[in-house]
Amino acid sequence: MSAVALLKKQQKPSEILRQEGATFFTKSTFEKELSKALDLCKISAPLFVESNSGFQDDLNGIEKPISFKGKAIGEGQIYEIVHSLAKWKRFALAQYEVAVGKGIVTDMRALRPDEEGLDSLHSMYVDQWDWEKVITASERTLVGLRATVEKIYSALKATEQALVQSYPEYHAFLPETIHFIHSEELLQLYPSLSRKEREDSICKRYGAVFLIGIGGELPDGTIHDGRAPDYDDWSTPTEAGKLGLNGDIIIWNPILERSFEISSMGIRVDKEALLRQLAIRGVDKRQELPWHQLLLQDKLPLTMGGGIGQSRVAMLLMQKAHIGEVQISAWPPSEHEECSRKGIYLLK
Repeated sequence: MSAVALLKKQQKPSEILRQEGATFFTKSTFEKELSKALDLCKISAPLFVESNSGFQDDLNGIEKPISFKGKAIGEGQIYEIVHSLAKWKRFALAQYEVAVGKGIVTDMRALRPDEEGLDSLHSMYVDQWDWEKVITASERTLVGLRATVEKIYSALKATEQALVQSYPEYHAFLPETIHFIHSEELLQLYPSLSRKEREDSICKRYGAVFLIGIGGELPDGTIHDGRAPDYDDWSTPTEAGKLGLNGDIIIWNPILERSFEISSMGIRVDKEALLRQLAIRGVDKRQELPWHQLLLQDKLPLTMGGGIGQSRVAMLLMQKAHIGEVQISAWPPSEHEECSRKGIYLLK
């Protein structure tokens, strides 16, 4: 498509520019509020890692990373575009000798070409805040997890208030508090519903929910959603009598009328949880990788961390119908056609 044709498709350029201003205002405000709430320092981050380092995250275990060779580096070394920085951040905390109670945050940029069903919520381009902080062994509890979630939610609420004050065309809608529930309790509450339907139901009821325990096996033999075995701790028994020290922050999206995940996070594995979860997933061989050896040799701190979608936060608070309104990515022709019919402008 020519540049002239692209320009002809734009409607009300001044509104698009104002929206771009609101997008970056939202992102910068939330980063500031998050850093203040969790005592985080902004640092640089890699776009790619060595393929045999163990630093790559395999997410649900099915996503294939983009790999390449560095021509000037050597024929044998292969690099991979990161999927997330969950393991790299823990290494960074050790490298920079970050004190207990403090942490780091960085802009994570990734490409996930195996993303299925590109739509209003799912893009090949991923932009998120990856944060991580050092904790003590006594903080590896649900109490510590909940306290951190509440701080993140307070940062989200503060961002919402700042946005509506600076851009009156938007309005506040987030509930005052976030509700906590375990994935096992959610299954018991809605036994006949699918995973997604359960999330929709609980989120519509409370407006904002932190769903605990994602990755471990539920009583019916299923898992609520996939999680890699070597960063979040989804197998440790807790004081609530259930498994898992991780979860997702999901918000009821009034525009899409569905649950809307903005963050996956949790207390990270210690040595015992790592070995247990590698065995559960049948990937004990990973113990030999450099990153895993660092953890098993007590050279990495105990941490809590997560990823928070930058475009998702902007899309949610600005109440946009499509993530392509707040980020530039690639979409199938059918998606462009549907958005055009609905009057939704996708950034190009």
